[in-house]
Amino acid sequence: QLQLVESGGGLVQPGGSLRLSCAASGFTLDYYAIGWFRQAPGKEREGVSCISSSGGSTNYADSVKGRFTISRDNAKNTVYLQMNSLKPEDTAIYYCAADPGPTVQAMCVMTWYDYWGQGTQVTVSS
Repeated sequence: QLQLVESGGGLVQPGGSLRLSCAASGFTLDYYAIGWFRQAPGKEREGVSCISSSGGSTNYADSVKGRFTISRDNAKNTVYLQMNSLKPEDTAIYYCAADPGPTVQAMCVMTWYDYWGQGTQVTVSS
């Protein structure tokens, strides 16, 4: 059974940092592009950052550029999202998702991602 499990969310003060992890079970992430998406209350789900299967291409939403870094460790079957300088507007449920299509350039096109985790809550508040 293909499964993605997010972890690392929590409550953090503005300016703080969190590292989210997306671990796969039942399949290897080597051949999948992975994306991080988020959904805040009352808002649509949006792409945050995506990484190609090789890790050679990454993509970031303008709102997180310079603050968030996506990376992958295929040996550990895990993708990470390092989030620094967090702002209250980063508060959302964060989901990771896997795109099985052949991708050279990472793109956070939601409909390309077939497999989704259950999400982890990130709350940025003082």
